[in-house]
Amino acid sequence: MSETEKYLEWKQFVRDEELAADLANIEGNESEIFDRFFKSLDFGTAGLRGVLGAGTNRMNIYTVRQATQGLANYLNGKKSGASVAIAYDTRKNSEKFAKDAAAVLSANGIKVWLYGAPAPTPMLSYAVRERFCDAGIVVTASHNPAKYNGYKVYGSDGCQISPEVAAEITEEIKRVDVLKGAAICDFDAAAAEKKIVIIPDSFWRRYYARVIKEGVDRTHHCDNELTVVYTPLNGTGAIPVVNALSLAGFGNISMVREQERPDSAFTTCPFPNPELKEALSLALAQAQREGADIVLATDPDADRVGVASREADGSFRLFSGNEIGVLLLDFICRARLENNNMPENPVAVRSLVSSRLADAVAEHYGAEMRRVFTGFRFIGKVIAELEEQKSPERFIFGFEESCGYLSGTYVRDKDGIDASLLICEMANYWKMRKTTLGEALENIQSEFGRYYDFQDNFYCEGAEGANRIAAIMSDLRRNPLTSVCGKAVEKAKDFAPEANMIEYTLEGGCGFIVRPSGTEPKIKIYYSVKADSEAAVKAQGEALKTEVTKLLGLD
Repeated sequence: MSETEKYLEWKQFVRDEELAADLANIEGNESEIFDRFFKSLDFGTAGLRGVLGAGTNRMNIYTVRQATQGLANYLNGKKSGASVAIAYDTRKNSEKFAKDAAAVLSANGIKVWLYGAPAPTPMLSYAVRERFCDAGIVVTASHNPAKYNGYKVYGSDGCQISPEVAAEITEEIKRVDVLKGAAICDFDAAAAEKKIVIIPDSFWRRYYARVIKEGVDRTHHCDNELTVVYTPLNGTGAIPVVNALSLAGFGNISMVREQERPDSAFTTCPFPNPELKEALSLALAQAQREGADIVLATDPDADRVGVASREADGSFRLFSGNEIGVLLLDFICRARLENNNMPENPVAVRSLVSSRLADAVAEHYGAEMRRVFTGFRFIGKVIAELEEQKSPERFIFGFEESCGYLSGTYVRDKDGIDASLLICEMANYWKMRKTTLGEALENIQSEFGRYYDFQDNFYCEGAEGANRIAAIMSDLRRNPLTSVCGKAVEKAKDFAPEANMIEYTLEGGCGFIVRPSGTEPKIKIYYSVKADSEAAVKAQGEALKTEVTKLLGLD
């Protein structure tokens, strides 16, 4: 069936007012129709993610129902009496998609535990594990712009699904007609019959209590010490972050009011990514006015945290995910040793694209550092392995450079609530010692080496963009790089088929990794440089970036 034929089928079938209007608006626009219908949204380990709108290549009630029917068929093929937990964020249509997914699952005889209000992604992982569910769904597009939404699937272990499971579910999805193939029941009727159960408030409180147990430094009273400006960036973090911090004793929390409540348009932060200074602009201005010590920002599904701290000169410094990861690892090890609760043979985990400085810090404290692929499910896999060895307490910390952190075993995904608590404890710890976070990081770099870790992102949207990204990776594999910036490539490691990623190590120790994003239409390049001084490391990093960008045809 051609793209035009698919478009006409949708136009005749769809009765949803918003989608029908969307279809009417693109009538006669051949390029737009092609982009909407040339393929179905890809389903992978990160589930679905795409632009909202009508079409097989868009996020809408029909693509969500189709995916959910495929998931239901997969689960029912494995066992009877399956159950699934569902959470959703504050994005446009997130609640609608979550309720539709619940209604499809219920129609297929699967019990549903549904959060009754927007909830962070880590709370979905927690619900899957606490309710002994067979799977989980969270409707979110994380930090993407407002035009996106997504649908992530989790396994019974609370991790995002593996490629093997994703492939099996994909095959089931392909067998479902996108417009007519999903069974669906009346949501209210299913809820009245307890086939869909709304997760009670008591469950939220148990989650807060579990997060608070992750605190590692209780030697100081926190009240009236650390002052915090916090923004949830109009996402799910507003209630859980503030509640968890308050219960842990951090009472001086000032919220950015413009970003406190849900706003699916993200009016004040078009790119609600806590890595970006622009997303924190209102929080930084408020922190300056109020004289706060630190700024915290969580993304819309509250699994990642951005941090800025007041430095000695009164200015605020925004830290990268790598820098906070290194600082937290150092703090957790330091505090555990001081409080005599460091486990034997401690294990820390970082993604392959995260800072090598963490390796030196871990070695200093006698901790084993394990490197894993990008994606927190790989960190979850390490936790599972330690559990099988009857020693889960050995896991002390895991992080990704994209501002994702976890210190406990109660969830199997990055947790912005847990991270917010640890960051406040760390900032308070150093404040008591009259040291800023910037000074603490400088001390670490002085002792273990000056690293410059950064990344570059190139958006390549639509069918043309997807082809361009594929061509870049294909060309790197067909024509291996032998030198960059006048330095020989000492090692090139292709991680295919496990991951679409190539790592280059150059003479002198610097290197870079090329990796297409698994959730966004972009290709990422991660750089790592080490030198004796800040000036030298920055100069080498910029030279490397310029050369690689040119070599890949992205200049």
